[in-house]
Amino acid sequence: QVQLVESGGGLVQAGGSLRLSCAASRSIFSINRMGWYRQAPGKQRELVASISSAGSTNYADSVKGRFTISRDNAKNTVYLQMNSLKPEDTAVYYCNAEYLTTYWGQGTQVTVSS
Repeated sequence: QVQLVESGGGLVQAGGSLRLSCAASRSIFSINRMGWYRQAPGKQRELVASISSAGSTNYADSVKGRFTISRDNAKNTVYLQMNSLKPEDTAVYYCNAEYLTTYWGQGTQVTVSS
């Protein structure tokens, strides 16, 4: 079993930056894939970015060039660096881990004001 705890959300002005962290309760070295999803009010949850155990990354088109996902296996933590934030990035951001089954964190709110 894997417990995921997100942190780093908050209120930021458009053009600003935030870094989200996702701390796992166990080693992430062997977790196949970890990712960040987001869900805005009235919308479906969508993939933002993911990273494999080998370090390969995948991004939604809407965040390419602005967001960077990374993982620190020694700290059992995955990060999402978000730059050049836009109001449309406002959502609850969820950490996700694929390890035998799917695990989710509780989410962290990101609000970008115009």
